[in-house]
Amino acid sequence: MAVSGLPFILECGCGLDVHKDTVVATIKGSDFETETRTFLTFTEDLHLLVGWLQEHHITDVAMESTGVYWRPVYAVLEDYFRILLVNARHIKNVPGQKTDKKDSEWIAKLLLSGLLRGSFIPAQHVRELRELFRHRRKLVAMRTSEKNRLQNILESANIKLRSVVSDVFGVSGQAMVRAIAAGQTDPLYLSAMAKGSLVKKHAELIKALNGRVTAHHRFMLNLILQSIDYINLQIAQLEAQVDNYRNLMKNDVTLLETIPGVSRQIATGILSEIGNNMEYFPAHQNLCSWAGVCPGNNQSAGKKYSTKITKGNRYLKTTLVEAAWAASRSKTSPTFAIRHRQIASRRGNKKATIAIAHKILIAAYHVLRDKEPYIMHTKDKKILENRRLKMIERLEKQLSNLKHTSYK
Repeated sequence: MAVSGLPFILECGCGLDVHKDTVVATIKGSDFETETRTFLTFTEDLHLLVGWLQEHHITDVAMESTGVYWRPVYAVLEDYFRILLVNARHIKNVPGQKTDKKDSEWIAKLLLSGLLRGSFIPAQHVRELRELFRHRRKLVAMRTSEKNRLQNILESANIKLRSVVSDVFGVSGQAMVRAIAAGQTDPLYLSAMAKGSLVKKHAELIKALNGRVTAHHRFMLNLILQSIDYINLQIAQLEAQVDNYRNLMKNDVTLLETIPGVSRQIATGILSEIGNNMEYFPAHQNLCSWAGVCPGNNQSAGKKYSTKITKGNRYLKTTLVEAAWAASRSKTSPTFAIRHRQIASRRGNKKATIAIAHKILIAAYHVLRDKEPYIMHTKDKKILENRRLKMIERLEKQLSNLKHTSYK
């Protein structure tokens, strides 16, 4: 099983220096001599490592998070030992003394001394959901790039569709683009494909669709449309798979949706990064620091200096910013929107958005920890009440002014 930290000194343990093809393991203990061995990273060899550690009654293992190479090693060892996955920055050895053997010995020494702090590793199903959700995000970015390329091809052919149609990839826009790719160039025929409110722009559409489309343009349009269709298919397959994992945490998704700005998709994104077990984080401050939505500490000689937010988990941070952006424009739950305007007036929109993302993550922590829906904080209730009283005061003043206004 995985652990987030070992606040006690151990009698024996193992330090692993993980590479692509090899794992260098050093065991230290009070009742046996320090020993170092090198194992290959094939599954069979990793099980030999497990057997060797069990012979020496090792229960705790520390390893460096090296790229993606730690994952298969972790997957094999997690069923047998308590594993501490450590950030490489936290276990740097003395300069000039770096070898694979010395690195593993140093990790083992730090482990036994209780000086290591483990990284957050969620449960297996959360890790799988995380991989699916991150891949979906990348596919959406790829699709956006392809759409931009398609619009550049249209501009190259002097098809000014983007100047008239609000969404080139809507129903009407898609039909026109696919017809152009198929060889249709008659502006009257193409403009007749308009639907809804776009019908009123018939004259403008005829002018926008009168371009110079060559065989090269049609070839590129067909190529890009095929790419977009294939990416859409992959996204649909991913979403179907994500739904299976979402159903496992259906109650948690429902609870997160009670937070202003958090949709079903954003709730899934949050769960894919932090899971639904908040025991890994002692307090919401630990989670916010890990996510990178709160500033670090910079204090010297009793003075506190302004600092930027930390890097943290960029995938979670992006998801929270999306939620904050939606919450800052919400009319049904205006608490975060009011707070966003207050901060933005002093610090700017970007810092205000991060501040609201911070608040949303704090709310998510308490919702997932207590397994209860989001309840507005007392301070937020006071903000809404003050807003209501000010509105009443303003309306009463306007009404009083109207009473004293005479009309001739």
